[in-house]
Amino acid sequence: MQDTAQEDTAVYRVVVNEEEQYSVWPADREDPPGWRREGFTGPRGACLDHIGTVWTDMRPASLRRAMDGTDA
Repeated sequence: MQDTAQEDTAVYRVVVNEEEQYSVWPADREDPPGWRREGFTGPRGACLDHIGTVWTDMRPASLRRAMDGTDA
């Protein structure tokens, strides 16, 4: 049986929202509303690896601030 899975050769960028939540977005598309470029661009897997390194606390920023008593 022949493998029909196609290799993903697209370039992606890491984006982040105001709650400091990360996502992967196609680099050739306009950033989604409410998200900004984080600075990392590359293959999808590399972007996911980068997110795994920098996004160490999955709680939204507003929850972290509230739990730390620094909510403005």
